[in-house]
Amino acid sequence: MASHDVAENKSHSHLHIEPSKLSNSMVISPVTESSIHDLEKQESPLQLTSPDGGALYSHFTQPQKRLIITLIAFAGLFSPLSSFIYFPAITSLASSLNVSVEKINLTITSYMVVAGIAPAVIGSMSDVTGRRIVYILTMGIYTAANVGLAVCNNWSSLLVLRMVQSAGSAATIAIAYGVVSDIASPAERGSYVGAVLTGPNIAPAIGPVIGGLLVQYASWRWIFGFLAIISGICMVLIIFFLKETSRFIVGNGSKPAHGIHRTLLSCLLHPLSQHAQTPPIESENDQTVPKKPSRIPNSLVSLRMLFFPDTILITLIYSVYYTTFSCIQASLSPLFIQIYGFTEFQAGLIYIPFGLGAALGSWLAGKVMNRDYRVVAAQHGITVDKARGDDLTKFPIEKARFRSVWWTIGISGASVVGYGWAVDKRTSPAIPLILQFVAGTTIAMTFNINGTLLTDIHPKAPASAQAANNIVRCAMAAGGLALLQLILDHVGPGWCFTLFGGTMLGCLGLAWVEWRFGMGWRQALKEAR
Repeated sequence: MASHDVAENKSHSHLHIEPSKLSNSMVISPVTESSIHDLEKQESPLQLTSPDGGALYSHFTQPQKRLIITLIAFAGLFSPLSSFIYFPAITSLASSLNVSVEKINLTITSYMVVAGIAPAVIGSMSDVTGRRIVYILTMGIYTAANVGLAVCNNWSSLLVLRMVQSAGSAATIAIAYGVVSDIASPAERGSYVGAVLTGPNIAPAIGPVIGGLLVQYASWRWIFGFLAIISGICMVLIIFFLKETSRFIVGNGSKPAHGIHRTLLSCLLHPLSQHAQTPPIESENDQTVPKKPSRIPNSLVSLRMLFFPDTILITLIYSVYYTTFSCIQASLSPLFIQIYGFTEFQAGLIYIPFGLGAALGSWLAGKVMNRDYRVVAAQHGITVDKARGDDLTKFPIEKARFRSVWWTIGISGASVVGYGWAVDKRTSPAIPLILQFVAGTTIAMTFNINGTLLTDIHPKAPASAQAANNIVRCAMAAGGLALLQLILDHVGPGWCFTLFGGTMLGCLGLAWVEWRFGMGWRQALKEAR
């Protein structure tokens, strides 16, 4: 597997290596095996230092990092929230628009299809043009789509605008991984990913509750009105406060942004700043900014990444878990209404345990990954440098990230099986809800671990890598959801979720292969190139 980090220097002590020179600019078109290599081979001196000094990995202060993470976590909330807030309105929408429930369900399918495709285009764009401008673009599209949905009067416009809504929100999580890669060194990246995914992970818990309340006390139109208002607020906050983080544009944050990459707040406070209109002139020996790729965004880069063995293994694990997660959420309300006689409002509340577990899992995953990184570094005699970043070329990052994945996979798979049989045997509702909490915690941890490793092995194109992951997970989830009701009808929830939980446990084998061979693949492909 190709090294997706900076090149190894001939003389080194542990991971403290003298910075190498920047590589030449690159061209990616048409897409070949070298296209991803060209995107990722940009030698970033910011990740390597000598023991006596060197550039910091990130020049952003802790308060700046907290603000950046808060804003991108807020933006990442909307993609899953748009799905789960919609479910309570299905019947009301069908009645209001004079169509069948099946036709309303088609708007859910179309939403997922676009959610799988859009990040491949938008993620690649953010890796090339910068994070900030793409965030503003996507949030603008999303907000406008919600305004249109709030006033639409026929099914056709609902279908089209739901796809536009999906296009605007789907890439926010992929871009967020790119931002984390920009500002967080590998040793501290786990906790940042955990913080970023807190927003998306709580959406399944709060979405149905908010949607149910709005449908019951207002109308389905207020679902989209609510989304338009809060996404508009998010967009304004991004315009004013979200700093550009792309290392191709601002390096480690020490280089001033210019033009459209500046925040509106910066423009208002320093309207005559020299870099407001023109970029700074950089010398050939500039050691703080990698050369920007001379190419246009290419969505096929994400597809090509799926042919890397470690990428597809990580993506398959993530996709199995996302499919199970989607099927649990889709069946939760109908099963509890049918088996326990819950009202629709009560059925909305039962999403809360899973969401709380997912939020806890995001936080725990960050702590666990940072600890595992330190443990593996110590085992290999490596000195961890949080401030300046470590060279992952010779670092077994696969072993660090997957050090705890064995128990997250084991517990999550077992809890899903237990949940299915608890519902099947009509036990007290408390039992499946407790198992929901356990499953939510460990599923979220597994998500974060795999997503962080995918970012680690694609540090120069993290958003494109996450877009590749998104294509597979959305396609697999769509297939799982299409078969879900058929399986439930034929074998019941016990055997249905035994199938899902067993498949999750089967991911232990995939994780072992990546843990054992991942580093070798990276190094072998690097040498081949």
